[in-house]
Amino acid sequence: MSIKEAQEAVDRWIREYGVRYFSELTYMAVLTEEVGELARIISRRYGDQSWKASDPQGEDNGKTAMGEEMADILWVLLCLANQTGVDLTAELKKSIEKKTNRDSLRHIHNKKLLA
Repeated sequence: MSIKEAQEAVDRWIREYGVRYFSELTYMAVLTEEVGELARIISRRYGDQSWKASDPQGEDNGKTAMGEEMADILWVLLCLANQTGVDLTAELKKSIEKKTNRDSLRHIHNKKLLA
């Protein structure tokens, strides 16, 4: 599925099942919440924190839950893009071009990354 197709699929779902988009402020709060949920899983899976009994880790040590949270984050971003008229495909292309122009040599010569 392309980014454009994803934006269209989310829009169809909202119109069919979601009644309408939430406010932009609500989506921003939901985005923050979802990023926090992903951070909690990553801090336990890759960081120093231990799992709590209430954490959604499963047998794969949180990998499924991590993917679910990433998908939730993407969903909210797609909603925000749709409702504010942002073409995420075009914006991602511009972002890649900007980073290439700005950082194409920076990372290659970073001794910390070569270690």
